[in-house]
Amino acid sequence: MDVSVYHPDELTAADRAAWTALQSAAQPGGRPQMANPFLSPEFTLAVGRCKRGVRVAVVREKGPSGEPVAFFPYQRYPAGVGRAVAFGMSDCQGLVHRPGFEWDADELLAACGLTLWEFDHLTAGQHPFEQSATGSFASPVIDVAEGWDAYLARLRAKSPTFTGTTLAKERKLGRHHTDVRYVHDERDPAVLRTLMEWKSAQYHRTGLADRFARPWITQLVQQLFQTRSEPFAGILSVLYADGRPIAAHFGLRTERVLAVWFPAYDPAFAKYSPGLIHIMHMVQAAARDGIAYLDLGRGDSRYKDSFKTDELSVSEGLVSRRHPVALVLGKSHAPVRALADVVFSHAEVLGRANRLLRSVGMPRGPGKAP
Repeated sequence: MDVSVYHPDELTAADRAAWTALQSAAQPGGRPQMANPFLSPEFTLAVGRCKRGVRVAVVREKGPSGEPVAFFPYQRYPAGVGRAVAFGMSDCQGLVHRPGFEWDADELLAACGLTLWEFDHLTAGQHPFEQSATGSFASPVIDVAEGWDAYLARLRAKSPTFTGTTLAKERKLGRHHTDVRYVHDERDPAVLRTLMEWKSAQYHRTGLADRFARPWITQLVQQLFQTRSEPFAGILSVLYADGRPIAAHFGLRTERVLAVWFPAYDPAFAKYSPGLIHIMHMVQAAARDGIAYLDLGRGDSRYKDSFKTDELSVSEGLVSRRHPVALVLGKSHAPVRALADVVFSHAEVLGRANRLLRSVGMPRGPGKAP
């Protein structure tokens, strides 16, 4: 393979356009997950401005044209340990490539200066990586390719009580409160801050780690909120009542896919189920804008089960090279999600890995050093 490695900001406009073109052709070409916003150059660029070690391997055709045929975004840590970009935050990961392109995982990792690469939301159909998967998981989606009316009819047939109750609560909300309205693309940053505050409070109520307590995540969301191009945007949608937001969502969209990421609502309005009302409006607006499906992301949730029409598949695992450092790191019996964390948090282990790395050398691919 002819592989060059770059920091995301070093990609040329032509390379970014080629990456986007591969994504644009994916959904109508029967590979819908590859059109996911988390696999877009804009997402990798944004993460690269918030986190160290983000790189993109560009695989080119051999010959004078040097046309890109694949893009592999990843995050590199000491000792050649690699992870998917924004690991634990991104809901779709993998190699964005031309149809029919085949690659050797060992060769690609070597060109990237990686001994291993960890993923937890690998898109389906990436056989060289899937061979190392330790588990596959459902990622529910809402198919609106046939439009809102067709989806609503399908939802009524599948979940008549849920659909009827949600619509009745919206009518009740309208009777008891004024100025109930939905805005699909809100540009007020103050509302984004409100959403993050709601989400932080939700994390605390449910005993989960507060993602927005980590400054880089807040910075990333704020940056993506300001990111807008022809095929990509950070979308903040909001349900209002009495002149103030009562439910909101921030997610990412490409031409045909809307990735659901951070939904939350004001608990003071909980009796109306404003989050569910908001999702109803969001699905309707997405269908009107030409979105083919909304990706709800891996994980079990009652609202996902209620709204979904289908499920895609993502997997987690760890692919490693046939390399001495990989033997040090990859032979651990720790769960795959914890493996790299163990390495990062134990200086002694990391030190041994680095010494071994220096003693045996690390092959580098062509292009700029990772």
